[in-house]
Amino acid sequence: MIVGLIVACEVGFWLLLAAGLAVRYLLRLRRTSVAVLLCEPLLEVVLFVVTAIDLRNGAEPSWEHGLAALYIGFTVAYGHCTIRWLDGHAAHRLAGGPPPPKPPRFGMPRAAHEGRLWLRTLLAAAVACALLQGAIWFVGVGDTSSLRAFQWVALRAVGIHGLIALTYVLRPKRAPVTQGRSDG
Repeated sequence: MIVGLIVACEVGFWLLLAAGLAVRYLLRLRRTSVAVLLCEPLLEVVLFVVTAIDLRNGAEPSWEHGLAALYIGFTVAYGHCTIRWLDGHAAHRLAGGPPPPKPPRFGMPRAAHEGRLWLRTLLAAAVACALLQGAIWFVGVGDTSSLRAFQWVALRAVGIHGLIALTYVLRPKRAPVTQGRSDG
């Protein structure tokens, strides 16, 4: 049941996002679109409450509960920037706005960009680990090894992403050298 709800939350996220952007740029109802987009966090609240009820009703903690915590952590950390990114693209395509800025590709600006993304991953893992720890305390006695395993999954993701971001600091990607043309 939890996996189906996670899938429904993900589909709902994209449907609400599409509806909010359509209302904003096709119908030109900015306030209404904000109201639609503010419904996004309700999906995570529903997932959280259903997961808690499932555990309270005696369900054995499993990978589904861990996946729900990771999903909530990811949407807390990356949901807003995903909406902002797509809003910029919709404004450009549907409302004639300027093209959205692209992330830097080279040098220390790219390293700083990767560092900011890593901080988002750190936030996602912190939220997921906190939710998982809360679930472990909520369950009390019983086998919570699957929930602890998902805490390690979140921490490994932070570590791997951190190593990748660090490579951009230690060895910044250089801009390609352009060759000048000789007309002579």
